[in-house]
This record gives sequence, structure tokens and C-alpha cells, in this order.
Amino acid sequence: MPCVFIRLSGCNLRCHYCDTAYAYSKGRSMSVNQIIEQVSVYECPLVEITGGEPLLQKKTPRLAERLTALGYRVLVETNGTQNIDPLKDHAVCIMDIKCPGSGEHEKTDWSNIQKLHEHDQVKFVIGSRVDYEWAKEIVRKYRLQEKVEILFSPARPSMTNRELAELILQDRLHVRLQVQLHKWIWPHETEGR
Repeated sequence: MPCVFIRLSGCNLRCHYCDTAYAYSKGRSMSVNQIIEQVSVYECPLVEITGGEPLLQKKTPRLAERLTALGYRVLVETNGTQNIDPLKDHAVCIMDIKCPGSGEHEKTDWSNIQKLHEHDQVKFVIGSRVDYEWAKEIVRKYRLQEKVEILFSPARPSMTNRELAELILQDRLHVRLQVQLHKWIWPHETEGR
């Protein structure tokens, strides 16, 4: 299903494999109303607010609330270092738990796990076998499969879609392989379309 991405500037992490480093500081200031007006142009019911780290922006929960009230299905992808509680009634929270290969895995606010709801998702970007085993252990330790949908996404080029798919099948994990389709469809566009 098509999805409108709202990419907010600013991030408190510097993951080694980051593919959106331009979001660290690049961007333009817009009001919640201006963002909603821009989203409405696309006539698409699915909207994802991402970053950088969207919860660094104080008005992100308000933006999610307004979009939800207008009938949009709203997803907010966060790195899990900020309190996710303000999103609980207004968006699907996609908590991207950083693996060791990111260089930022020690910054996760683990109390956020208890704030997740069954409609939320936990994502792991996997760049190596070490990341894969670490992610499996986090899933087990926090019993994530009982709480939320789990996504494993390859950190290319160090982990290919096929390599990760084979590991998941070999271990019979109940996780969803998530690939970035836009990178297959528009491989030379780095900032979306």
C-alpha cells in the first residue's frame, strides 16, 4: 500500500549504517497545519512519521493526533530512546531497536517495551550474524512475540535480503522480513519521492 512519509529533521543517534544522514539537520520549518495540508495533496490514507528521530520534535504527538482525527492511519517510527507514551492513542509505534552493529544499541530506553501495544511493531536492522543473534535474544528476553509484530530488516550491503531470509527460515522465527521496496524501485533516489 502506498504510504506518505513525513521525514522530520534531527536525530540523537549516529548509526554506522544510517541511510538518512541528511535528516540530521537538513530540512525546513513547517507548522502542523502546513504538514497536514501537504499530506492531503497525496490522497493516501497511510502516513508514516519518521526521521531522524521524530520524537525529538515536541509537536510530533500532536501531528499524529490531528492526522488520526482526519482519518489517516498513522505510523511513527522511533529509535526507542525517547518516551513513546504520548503516541499511544494516535499512532502505531514502530520501535526500531538498535543492534550492536549500529554502534548505538546501548542508548535504547528499555522502559518503552512496557508501553507498546499489540498494534505496535518492533524493528531490528540486522547488519551481521552478531546483530541477528542479539536481536533474537532481545525478542526472547522481552517476550516480544507475545506483545507486538516483529520486523527484521537487512542493513545492506553488509546483510542481504536473501541472507537474512535464510537465517529467519532456518531458525523458524516468527518475524516479518522487511525490505525497503523504494530502494528496489528507485535505487538512485536517496531522499524519496
